[in-house]
Amino acid sequence: MIQGTLKKVLAAGAITLAVAAGLTGAGPAQAAASQPCDIYAAGGTPCVAAHSTTRALYAAYSGPLYQVRRASDSTTRDIGVLSAGGYADAAAQDSFCAGTSCLITVIYDQSGRNNRLTQAPPGTWKGPEPGGWDKLAVANAAPITVGGNKAYGVYISPGTGYRNNATNGVAKGDQPEGIYAVVDGVHYNNWCCFDYGNAQTNNQANGPGTMETVYFGADRQWGYGDGNGPWIMADLEFGLFSGVNAGYNPNPPVNHRFVTAIVKGESNHWAIRGGNAQSGGLSTVYDGRRPNGYHPMKKEGAILLGIGGDNSVSGAGTFYEGVMTTGYPTAATEDAVQANIVAAGYGAGGGTPQQGGQLVGAQSGRCVDVPNGSTANGTQVQLWDCTSGAAGQRWTYTAAKQLQVYGNKCLDANGQGTANGTQVIIWDCNGQANQQWNLAAGGAVTGVQSGKCLDANAAGTANGTKLILWTCNGQGNQQWTLRN
Repeated sequence: MIQGTLKKVLAAGAITLAVAAGLTGAGPAQAAASQPCDIYAAGGTPCVAAHSTTRALYAAYSGPLYQVRRASDSTTRDIGVLSAGGYADAAAQDSFCAGTSCLITVIYDQSGRNNRLTQAPPGTWKGPEPGGWDKLAVANAAPITVGGNKAYGVYISPGTGYRNNATNGVAKGDQPEGIYAVVDGVHYNNWCCFDYGNAQTNNQANGPGTMETVYFGADRQWGYGDGNGPWIMADLEFGLFSGVNAGYNPNPPVNHRFVTAIVKGESNHWAIRGGNAQSGGLSTVYDGRRPNGYHPMKKEGAILLGIGGDNSVSGAGTFYEGVMTTGYPTAATEDAVQANIVAAGYGAGGGTPQQGGQLVGAQSGRCVDVPNGSTANGTQVQLWDCTSGAAGQRWTYTAAKQLQVYGNKCLDANGQGTANGTQVIIWDCNGQANQQWNLAAGGAVTGVQSGKCLDANAAGTANGTKLILWTCNGQGNQQWTLRN
């Protein structure tokens, strides 16, 4: 019976994909008849957690997707769907947050098990908020479209994280499970850990096999693959794994604008799969036995997003949707889910993504960089080797003439200074003139308030050269290119 039902779901997914492909000029695509968690249920591996800020993951779901809190009065509002089984009501967020800023405070669980995600508490590693708690994501930092409708992702800059240590139905010990996430393929870094999945309940590194999550990024500290990344890997605690080997496995880098990332595991068997969330099917990156020392698994059943199991807070990425299942999903089930994701119609419209471009010095060939991925107000920016996906090197030039990084920090003339040598730092965006910049055709970046140029101190070109304001002189250390 399950097999026959799954065949029907697969057929429905194929029809939905074909219809979506033919929607040219006919208005926004409609939600699919079966959504990912309906497909998993038909395959005998139902969702026990379902999180998304972009759409419903069940055809019948009509509840809230996430909650935002605005800065002006600390009032919260749930953001739901436009219709049952449909897309996020981004206009409700835009209206509620107009004239102020909002943070994502809750990502609701659509499975009915109340496995919602909220602000992560401190662990072995401390977050940047009071008491060591992690940051919450800026609600409008990752605008996209899905099905032709505006939506927002969860923009994880270093120090941002969500967690639930008291879950219901999530796999423990060596129990089987499946995990998928749809993530941004161009927003990542080479640090630990932009994770989504099963983690420890005490925020500590409790030993090998106490985690099982999807990881997306270019970290090479433990597991890695071919090229410079990024790769889909699994965080299994005491390391990221790209396969059976503890270090290198011959996995290809993943270069899609939107990525479907899958990790699934059962007794002494696990797999990594992935694909383009906008087109095509899934590829199997690894399918085989557990690494040495990881059988049996000792999973603890917490859920996290954007951080490592011990609250490692240096990772970066953007999350759009993901689920966790009970049981080990078949490839056929996952292929049907991938068809559904493609048919959903993820697109890069909806506004300017906050990851922006790299600001590159003409003389040095190096990037304007926030040292060590810091998000602290007052951090002086520097020159550093350009690194694909490094969140501290991704600058967005806004209509308000701000150069934004991390979605909520701005390039700033320290203390509203206008003198030669004034440090150029990052600070919470506030709309003041010392955070406004003109990008000249010749490559100069000049402060609106000071009229002075962004300058590599003493015409330096080495990594770590600090950036300052200086009287414009046309030299190469004052010439910059904003490139994607």
